[in-house]
Amino acid sequence: MNSNLRTLTAIAFMLILIAGITGCTRDPNPANPAAAETSDEESAVQLTLADTYNNVRNGAHLIISYDAASNAFQGTVKNTTGATLPQVRVEVHLSNGVELGPTTPVDLAPGAQIPVTLIASGPPFDKWTAHPEVGSSNAEGSGGEHGTEGAEGGGEHGQGDGHN
Repeated sequence: MNSNLRTLTAIAFMLILIAGITGCTRDPNPANPAAAETSDEESAVQLTLADTYNNVRNGAHLIISYDAASNAFQGTVKNTTGATLPQVRVEVHLSNGVELGPTTPVDLAPGAQIPVTLIASGPPFDKWTAHPEVGSSNAEGSGGEHGTEGAEGGGEHGQGDGHN
């Protein structure tokens, strides 16, 4: 009996490990983005201008929403782990094709939280998605300006996003 239990536990652990490595988890409930921790590059959930993104990804908890008065996405990103998260940054993707950010990478201590603001300029948009990123990135952010924590970000991959 103990042998069977150990075997089943080992199989379950391996399946969880494989699922985490392949990054195939997605939020099964778009109405509640915080329902699952995701590790996918881009969120498949498109939010309206009245929605709030509230999700944990790789230990980074991002809460961000659009503020029409300032024409900016404002929120916070917090480290939910017991270790420092390296190079935490945030991106917002608009339905008009404009990508805001990423913000300047910041090493985030356990439990630390920083403000995030990304100004939306350019053509009108009606939907958006966002995500935090953790760790080094190969080509991402190599071109264009990057905002500082709490400031607007520039275009990624050398694309401007209309920031002044």
